[in-house]
Amino acid sequence: MISLSIRWPLATMLFLPSSLLILLTVSTPSWCQSSDTMSPKASNGTPFPWEKMRLPEHIIPVYYDLLIHANLTTLTFEGTTEIEITASKPTSTIILHSHLLQISKATLKRRVGERLSAEPLRVLEYPPHEQIALLAPEPLAVGIPYTVVIDYTGHLSEHLNGFYKSTYRTKEGEMRVLASTHFEPTAARMAFPCFDEPAFKANFSVKIRREPRHLAISNMPLVESVTVAEGLIEDHFDVTVKMSTYLVAFIISDFESISKMTKSGVKVSIYAVPDKIHQADYALDTAVTLLEFYEDYFSIPYALPKQDLAAIPDFESGAMENWGLTTYRESSLLFDVEKSSAEDKLGITMIVSHELAHQWFGNLVTMEWWDDLWLNEGFAKFMEFVSVSVTHPELKVDDYFFGKCFNVMEVDALNSSHPVSTAVENPAQIREMFDDVSYEKGACILNMLRDYLGADVFKSGIVQYLQKYSYKNTRNEDLWNSMASICPTDGAERTDGFCSRGPHSSSASHWRREGLDVKTMMNTWTLQKGFPLITVTVRGRNVHMRQEHYRKAPEDASETGYVWHVPLTFITSKSDSVQRFLLKTKTDELILPEEVEWIKFNVGMNGYYIVHYEDDGWDSLTGLLKGAHTTISSSDRASLINNAFQLVSNGKLSIEKALDLTLYLKRETEIMPVFQGLNELIPMYKLMEKRDMNEVENQFKAFLLRLLRDLIDSQTWTDEGSVSQRMLRSQLLLFACVRKYQPCVQRAEAYFREWKEADGNLSLPNDVTLAVFAVGVQNPEGWDFLYRKYQSSLSTSEKNKIEFALSISQDEDKLQWLLDEGFKGDVIKIQEFPHILGAVGRNPVGYRLAWQFLRENWDKLIEKFELGSSSLTYMVIRTTSQFSTRARLEEVKEFFSSLKEKGSQLRCVQQTIETIGENIRWMDKNFEKIRVWLQSEKLELL
Repeated sequence: MISLSIRWPLATMLFLPSSLLILLTVSTPSWCQSSDTMSPKASNGTPFPWEKMRLPEHIIPVYYDLLIHANLTTLTFEGTTEIEITASKPTSTIILHSHLLQISKATLKRRVGERLSAEPLRVLEYPPHEQIALLAPEPLAVGIPYTVVIDYTGHLSEHLNGFYKSTYRTKEGEMRVLASTHFEPTAARMAFPCFDEPAFKANFSVKIRREPRHLAISNMPLVESVTVAEGLIEDHFDVTVKMSTYLVAFIISDFESISKMTKSGVKVSIYAVPDKIHQADYALDTAVTLLEFYEDYFSIPYALPKQDLAAIPDFESGAMENWGLTTYRESSLLFDVEKSSAEDKLGITMIVSHELAHQWFGNLVTMEWWDDLWLNEGFAKFMEFVSVSVTHPELKVDDYFFGKCFNVMEVDALNSSHPVSTAVENPAQIREMFDDVSYEKGACILNMLRDYLGADVFKSGIVQYLQKYSYKNTRNEDLWNSMASICPTDGAERTDGFCSRGPHSSSASHWRREGLDVKTMMNTWTLQKGFPLITVTVRGRNVHMRQEHYRKAPEDASETGYVWHVPLTFITSKSDSVQRFLLKTKTDELILPEEVEWIKFNVGMNGYYIVHYEDDGWDSLTGLLKGAHTTISSSDRASLINNAFQLVSNGKLSIEKALDLTLYLKRETEIMPVFQGLNELIPMYKLMEKRDMNEVENQFKAFLLRLLRDLIDSQTWTDEGSVSQRMLRSQLLLFACVRKYQPCVQRAEAYFREWKEADGNLSLPNDVTLAVFAVGVQNPEGWDFLYRKYQSSLSTSEKNKIEFALSISQDEDKLQWLLDEGFKGDVIKIQEFPHILGAVGRNPVGYRLAWQFLRENWDKLIEKFELGSSSLTYMVIRTTSQFSTRARLEEVKEFFSSLKEKGSQLRCVQQTIETIGENIRWMDKNFEKIRVWLQSEKLELL
């Protein structure tokens, strides 16, 4: 699944630190902990026979036969679920999941010889755990197949999970209704009673009843359609492979589709509303190419005969990997040739790649429990880059990978972070595992491991893992054991569970003093939160290295005792050949062949750690950037910028030295160093905007414009160039226009005037549209015109750009109206509201409105977006985490503590409180220094 923060991925960079998009996990809320002091009571008041949140393991589902009949007029559905089960020990109680379903009848069937016996089951419900108990008149016999038959009804969910209602308007204005599913992580139980845990894999037979005017699709191909009554058709779908409940999917709609076949004969189809099916061609070609890549890379054929990709009008997250029927936001799948930008193309490619990678990592091999969700999501995120770098080399996705690592490090540095592998139990905890630690950190440490082992060895290990555990469930250690069983083909031998290299091995000089004990090494990265800071001290030829747990605030730097196995890499002024050293202890030392002028660790940002260069180390690197920045790669330049400002936070480096380092950006032309510079510098003035520090704030904005003016002036207002050049152009022009750089504003005003006079039918260059809209929205007529175009537009890309532009208006009344209208979920779909609230929350004119809206509407917000959901977390973070005054901190603490069981214990609350405290400390320490630095003579050169 792709989490919420995929929207506006770069545009928002100009208004917040990208790290603050990160969606965090929660600690255990009191409202969902089971009590140890009293036995649970069923809804009818009788004792419920099971106390635990997790289901018992002695009843095993084997096969589901599902019949679903949804009424898209009354928005209700009825169903019959038949589950074949076996018992591993005698029991008369069957515990399974059901949530918001009305069960009318339950029966236990068993075949005895030629006779089929059927006995009624008593049903008890325990809503706090979303469980039901089926009580049999006598114990089930061990190893004998039984069939549980449950008849039930339900309402299509008004939220965007379970079996839910979605709507869209045709271009003629007709409202149409469809029904779709989204079950991950714990919502299959909202559509049919089931054993809703990932380890309870089974086969599924799905039958859907529908009206003739509708189309039904599910995980597997349609086998037959039977008319069961006048105006009622029953579609029978083929039986699935063995899989988890959260991967079941079905859609009833009037979608249209286009299809192609892969080389191996898999039918790939894109489904979308009829008015938008013409926007599906790019996704179709991309999906075919990527599916073929994965079959080849994994050496395992795709398991199903078809792969459908469906664009759903209402969809909370970015996409979902249901086996054989992946589902997407429209903006994540549909590419409008006329209006979509280079950034849109990159995003769609990566998201499709992510979901198709899940068909192996997640679907074929599934984590045993949600504490190891990263085995699904970290791998899918990592495989995005592995696959797209091969299938779409023109996108140059490797340029963006390490930015993901910088983002997650921002929050992984806080005390409120968590290990990649973290114990969770209840649905709220599980929902909040879908954060950047599971996704981005998981991907970053996998990339580090691939760099450590070598691409071929790494690939052999994951292929062995997939082959060994196909149709099974795994834990963290199963992956490492598979990796450890593969030794490099360079003289290494496998002894005592890990690969050791002999003294004459060709790689002995590359990874010094180590055996390849993958499991021990990687446990230091998955079972400990945070990451190491490596301090490097050079004395002649001697390089001393020391590791410690990096913390943002010096006062938080109490010793945790964490030690990582860190695969260090470095280059020097005398050699651009990458040298390697495995640091497994607190300190170590290496000796260089000769003295050097500078040394740069973490080459290409392949390692998940940051580096501090003591003595004159930073001065040497700043001098290198000033004099000959292309001596090192653009990713190394970006990582120096990132590391410098991380070290400002924990007091290792002065703000003046970090700012001095950025002055080289005057000559920078590559996308990622420029973006990283903006990521570090823009948050500084965003903090000032919320503290009424107008003089210094304006001076800082002026400095940033002067720093990048030459690069801004060199941008053409076209869609020409590589994807990286186009994305750089889009963001630089947006930044310049928002900062009221007059040459940019005047050009954008002219474009907007022409576009408006043509009633929006003029084709603007797609990559500059956001800048044009950002300027045009600033007068009332322009704002009103953009909103009218929003209502009629069939391009999700265009609508996203308009949404963002409306959110950065400087008119308070317009912003308040936008919040109120967006929350109604009518013209603006409710799925868009978190992004609108977040953008208004970053707006210097609107942030007070957003914070007030969050507080006044909290109860309604948690009705629409569940506690623990990524949407709710996103809104909390975006409305509060740029505060930097003690008064605001107390206000935030007071509000969230008053919520009690309605949110006070959410991890995102802990994170934002910690972040505000860090903002206060940072500003107290650095603001005056920034003011003085801005007056320094060196800036006159800009």
